[in-house]
Amino acid sequence: MSLRLPVEEEAYVVDFKPHASMDTVHHMLLFGCNEPTSDEDYWDCDAGTCTDTSNILYAWARNAPPTRLPKGVGFKVGGEKGSKYFVLQVHYGDISAFKDKHKDCSGVTLHLTNQKQPMIAGMYLMMSMDTIIPPGEKVVDADIACHYKMYPMHLFAYRVHTHRLGQVVSGYRVRDGQWTLIGRQSPQLPQAFYPVENPVEVKYGDTLAARCVFTGEGRASKTRIGSTSSDEMCNFYIMYYIEAKHAVSFMTCTQNVNPEMFKSIPQEANIPIPVKSDMTMMAHGHNEEARRGQLSSVAQQPKREDEEVLDQSDFYSLISKLLGEREDVVHVHKYNPTEKAESDLVAEIANVVQKKDLGWPDAREVSNNDERANAILVRDRIHKFHRLESTLRPPENRHLALQQPKHGGGNWEKERTGELSIEEVADWPGINLKVGQVSGLALDPNSNLVVFHRGDHVWDGNSFDNRYIYQQKGLGPIEESTILVLDPSNSAVLHSTGKKMFYLPHGLSIDKNSNYWVTDVALHQVFKLASHGVESPLLTLGRAFQPGSDRNHFCQPTDAAVDPVTGNVYVSDGYCNSRIIQFSPNGIFITQWGEETSLAQAKPGQFNIPHSLTMVSDFGQLCVADRENGRIQCFKPETGEFVKEIRHPLFGKELFAVSYAPGGLLFAVNGKPHPGDVEPLQAFMMNFSTGEIIDTFIPLRKNFEMPHDIVATEDRTVYIGDAHANTVWKFTSTEKMEHRSVKKAGIEVQEIKGGERQESMELMLNINLNPVQGESWADLEEKEVEALTLGTSLQVVPAIVEKALTDLVLKGVIKKKMKMTPQTLKRKSLLLHLQ
Repeated sequence: MSLRLPVEEEAYVVDFKPHASMDTVHHMLLFGCNEPTSDEDYWDCDAGTCTDTSNILYAWARNAPPTRLPKGVGFKVGGEKGSKYFVLQVHYGDISAFKDKHKDCSGVTLHLTNQKQPMIAGMYLMMSMDTIIPPGEKVVDADIACHYKMYPMHLFAYRVHTHRLGQVVSGYRVRDGQWTLIGRQSPQLPQAFYPVENPVEVKYGDTLAARCVFTGEGRASKTRIGSTSSDEMCNFYIMYYIEAKHAVSFMTCTQNVNPEMFKSIPQEANIPIPVKSDMTMMAHGHNEEARRGQLSSVAQQPKREDEEVLDQSDFYSLISKLLGEREDVVHVHKYNPTEKAESDLVAEIANVVQKKDLGWPDAREVSNNDERANAILVRDRIHKFHRLESTLRPPENRHLALQQPKHGGGNWEKERTGELSIEEVADWPGINLKVGQVSGLALDPNSNLVVFHRGDHVWDGNSFDNRYIYQQKGLGPIEESTILVLDPSNSAVLHSTGKKMFYLPHGLSIDKNSNYWVTDVALHQVFKLASHGVESPLLTLGRAFQPGSDRNHFCQPTDAAVDPVTGNVYVSDGYCNSRIIQFSPNGIFITQWGEETSLAQAKPGQFNIPHSLTMVSDFGQLCVADRENGRIQCFKPETGEFVKEIRHPLFGKELFAVSYAPGGLLFAVNGKPHPGDVEPLQAFMMNFSTGEIIDTFIPLRKNFEMPHDIVATEDRTVYIGDAHANTVWKFTSTEKMEHRSVKKAGIEVQEIKGGERQESMELMLNINLNPVQGESWADLEEKEVEALTLGTSLQVVPAIVEKALTDLVLKGVIKKKMKMTPQTLKRKSLLLHLQ
């Protein structure tokens, strides 16, 4: 049966309580989807669950106890992309109780909350699809394994499932050859979601592996994977949670990517778990009446021995055949295909697997040589696989987005709000560049990425003495090219320069004429280089290997920035000095500002390693990553006048680099936490006007070790270079558009917690041949939602407009949110700015 969510707005399931007994119910499956197969009060399982893609939210069997999610974790439903319906599927083990007009009230109580959960729960299903158990065989293993290629997920519960031949099911995370147990259980015990004893984190590059151990003793014929009690199943469910912005609600693994690895599986996976006889009395328990009914049903179908075995490879190739030999069916498991290609393919596969079973007799009536007969047989088989536990998922951890809901059926108001999120481009090969310590990054006028690295030189404790004089001069300059120009789409090296010029590269920036401005902390110098590969500087500032603090010397200068309007050059100096120096375009000293940080809290204009510079031309400011003070300071570049500070607890004690993207966004990376600190190593996207953090992000592949520099484009493509991981990552933004809506509840549900609406709601899904109508949520009132909010949503408006509006809000001129189009905002705020 199905039940529509009582609200359209986003909600979260945080608790499941089953109401069933194994004396009657064999197992229950709870799905989420947008369109149930039927609009009847209840219907036969043969019709399927949903017409669109469905996600398993919960499964129960054999008197399993309730499952409660960890605090702060929930399954997301409703809203723009979440499921609109719950569909509960009940598989009965004993129907004798239905005599004498007995009615069943089995179901699941769900606890819903509209409070946002920081972690989103999901289900990872490992399922064997091609296992065959020979008759009389004492031990048969079914192995499943897939590579994990997503953001980190945390495993907190597991459930095993087989039929009567299953002895033990075990699941593991495999990393660097080490097997870590997720869970191990007998499928003949209550099939609950048991807690993972020691919570396991799974990250990019790990392998998830599971083994089911069966016995064929007592069987006279082969046993294959199927949906009846005479068939078998090998399923290992994992409940996990992922950070909300990376959340994926459902993933599957249906293959074995590395059979050889199972030679080293822990021996415990092969040892059956003893179960008392009273626990197995109803194991997958079908009494004599139920079994007779099933045998009668099976007799109407061709015998399994007469059928061609459909193994896993055939399974997907036949789907491909049904869809017209589509290559993307086979390769859909690649990480992050284009959204349209994915949604189109998912829709087509859903159309195939959701077709109503045409029935075996119909298939037999058509000639075996008839192509249509084969198609009917394949479609029927696919549908049967779908009915086992879930809709079809292609191999290798595919995550399939729910199809968009159909609009036009309601009279409720919608609000559209933009949420920006930054994620790694997981197929960008730049992280595998063969480079040394990456110290500087920049983008040239053609949007190519330019990388400044140290080759085979390393900055360590032996590099300088206590007077900041370089101690490894005898090594000579770096032999290889230290400046690489990369194609931003595929990281191919377009050209390179900087051979035998530098000792310890550090900062890099590029002016509007494509000239490179670089710093070398060993030479204590700043260089202007032509971009076309000439191995001699156009301009040199400072004295080679001579640290100092006057107008003609630097002491480990860290970065340079060039004003695109005036051409003036700004140098952050640096590790031993605490100043910003301004030069004319031809290198004439103009002015300097800054001083060393006092013992008390750092004051404006004081620095403790000014480490990175960025020009904020939209606002006429120069911003500095004040590294050891863990903050960003912004100044008027012509005068050095302090404008503002941006500081957040999440920065921790160090902030390494900062970059401004035209349009109002500021990006930064922090430093490795000190012992005892809790702030993680991560990157930040901020609203420049307000300083508010919009998003934090980390890599999917490898880990930050010392993210040293960052650069961002106007379209929010971000590159980060790491001086310890010798890596360059590429990130991009995903703009999530969500609908928030509220309407009067038109669905009748059983109200558990009284008539007054609370933040936490309880719903009951009942299977009942004559359902008793419950009370409606009459107190859910329609709410008018503002169409536009000031703040981060104004990033689409030019920076000058955002600044004007923000200033007015701060001054109290604007008292409330305004309903205006961006065009209206531009006109009004431009007038305000001019005034």
